[in-house]
Amino acid sequence: MANAPTKPTTVQKESSSASGMFATLTIPLCIIVSILIFILILADPSHYKGGDVAAGEPEDIFGIVHRGGYLVPLVMAYVLMVIVFSIERFIVIGKASGTSSIDAFVKKVQGFLNTGNIDAASAECDKQKGSVANVIKSGLKKYREMETDVTLDVDQKTLAIQKDIEEATALEMPMLEQNLTIIATLVSIGTLTGLLGTVVGMIKAFHELAGSGANTAALSSAISEALVNTALGISTSAISIVMYNVFTSKIDSLTYAIDETGFSIVQTFAATHKNK
Repeated sequence: MANAPTKPTTVQKESSSASGMFATLTIPLCIIVSILIFILILADPSHYKGGDVAAGEPEDIFGIVHRGGYLVPLVMAYVLMVIVFSIERFIVIGKASGTSSIDAFVKKVQGFLNTGNIDAASAECDKQKGSVANVIKSGLKKYREMETDVTLDVDQKTLAIQKDIEEATALEMPMLEQNLTIIATLVSIGTLTGLLGTVVGMIKAFHELAGSGANTAALSSAISEALVNTALGISTSAISIVMYNVFTSKIDSLTYAIDETGFSIVQTFAATHKNK
């Protein structure tokens, strides 16, 4: 019995390493892709009047964004990171949820528990798969072990089942929160980078006003740079906040499902064996 947690721990470490490797590769790749988009697409002469990238007026949104300056690729990289990490989290959390609806799965397991059919509840976990089902199955396995244990009283057995569910949850659930820290960080850093671009643009604008107040082209270009960075920074933060809240809500739902079903397992065992 002492060796039971070894496999889940190993799986968790492998999952954590894979997630860490994914983040390590994704961040520089997003930056490289953003730089290439900035140089090869946004800076294309076709987006400027007369094909003059240096002095021509932008003719479309690509040229306008390009005029945002050299901080634009960085903010664009943030947007790509949010998209990539969001897709990765959707996949991971989807696998953790299992093959069918969590609510339907919980109701089925609770129904089997109410009738005392522990084997059917365990079989339902095998069908469902995913982190939630793994935790519940671990609790059901402990349930069976406690039924044959003659050395402990009912309260001690109930506590052992509850502790097993908590340990299984501690092994399964942390991987769901991996990379959420990156998305949460992008909420702040996106705004700050956009603000930095805004400040740089305004510095250029005031410099143009101080040097030659009549140079409206240079002045408008500097203001455009400031506003483009502001827009990109705010957009990045807005997307990051939405995605972070979506994922935390999904994780909370999974945690609640585990707690609800775990409570049912413990209560069923206590009610069934209290008079034995």
